[in-house]
Amino acid sequence: MSSVPLSQLSALPTFASSSTSRLKSLYSDFTHQKHSNPTSYTSNVDWWRRTLEGALLRGWLSDSRTASSTPDRTVLHATGVAFSEYFRVEGVGKPLSIPTVISELCTSKALIPLTQFLNDSRSIYDPGWLPYRIVSFVVGKPLWWTLGQLGIVDSQANSFGDASTAERWKKVKGDYVVVSLLEAAAERILERQRQRDTGNLADSLYSEETFREEFASCAFEHAPLSELDVKVLLRFLERDKRAVVIKGEVIKFVEQGTVDSEVTAVDSGILALKTSVEKLQAQAESLQRRIDDRTRQASEALRQKRKEVALTHLRTRKQLEDVHKKRLDSLGLLESTLLRVETSAGDIEIMKSYQSSTATLREILSHPLLQRDKIDETMDAMASANADAREVDDAIQIGADMAQADRAVDEDELEAELAALVKDMEREKDEAAVQAQRERLSAGQLNVPAHSPAQHPPVEEAATQKDRVAA
Repeated sequence: MSSVPLSQLSALPTFASSSTSRLKSLYSDFTHQKHSNPTSYTSNVDWWRRTLEGALLRGWLSDSRTASSTPDRTVLHATGVAFSEYFRVEGVGKPLSIPTVISELCTSKALIPLTQFLNDSRSIYDPGWLPYRIVSFVVGKPLWWTLGQLGIVDSQANSFGDASTAERWKKVKGDYVVVSLLEAAAERILERQRQRDTGNLADSLYSEETFREEFASCAFEHAPLSELDVKVLLRFLERDKRAVVIKGEVIKFVEQGTVDSEVTAVDSGILALKTSVEKLQAQAESLQRRIDDRTRQASEALRQKRKEVALTHLRTRKQLEDVHKKRLDSLGLLESTLLRVETSAGDIEIMKSYQSSTATLREILSHPLLQRDKIDETMDAMASANADAREVDDAIQIGADMAQADRAVDEDELEAELAALVKDMEREKDEAAVQAQRERLSAGQLNVPAHSPAQHPPVEEAATQKDRVAA
């Protein structure tokens, strides 16, 4: 088992941000730090968790026995001591605490043994054994440790740190489902299915092969799905997400969380039709490519003046065209059949909705409050209550008018007060003007003219002179 090149490891965010001294600390045996330095221990475990997930997602941790096949990206194959060789770094060595990390991640449910994952009927989100939860979170870890020392509960965790590296590997060796990678891939698959779902029943039906072909491009960012990845994903989607139901070779997407869905004979028939249509489409496309090749080869032979060869290619093309036509006719027939079947299946769902809606409406209408005599009684009571409310409002309004009349004010008295206020304001204004004039006089603001006024004859004398001139 060869190590991953340092150039590849350096592409991982965890390695890219770690110095050589930090790597030496991470590659050392930090198992005993769980009690002496829990903060550093937790940080180291989290660093290795992210490193293992990044390397697995990139397909670097393939089992040597399946190196030639598609690498698994949701299952970590902890093969033993040799597994550490994947991360050997020149000048640092190989990591010594990976068994500790795997054990810790199993405890936190970040890793789940593959056999347990596939065979367990309970969801991985099941809270687990109640007494363990009570002891862990209510009573506390010190008591749990004491119970382990007394042999009442499993004390394997306590003795794990005292074992050698080889013994630790014996305890954790195996295959593990990486929950975070599984959840991310499943969510991308569900999002892709929501995007391509047009409401037709055929869109929700897949075989294992068509499932792998459809979702390989989105589950792991254009990385192919291995057979084990598909198996794990389908188990997760069926049991934990309740997003699919599976029966034999039929995989059916359902509304997430549905518990009473099942694969019917109609589903199986539609999937068979859908698969046949897809196969015929592939055959028709392949035949068309072969026809185009024969046409190109015939043209090339004619340019080379090889008439017999050109005729051979044309004969073959003619045969291919006949087969192509038959395949297209069959494809058209199957597509129309599939459309009719989907339409009929949709009609069944519509009628079920009608039936359910009718039953719901009848259930609502059968309620005692919606009976005719009860409705009349309620409406009469409402009319009576409204009449009483109007009487109360009228009584309140009358009382308010009477109270307002008692508080009436003499208008003549108000007019007299207003006139007195106006006189006071005018008097204050006159007094202010007089005061301003006095201030100007006292400040010497009036100036005596420097020249004598012009002498004008009296008015009578001026008129006499006018008369003389006129005469």
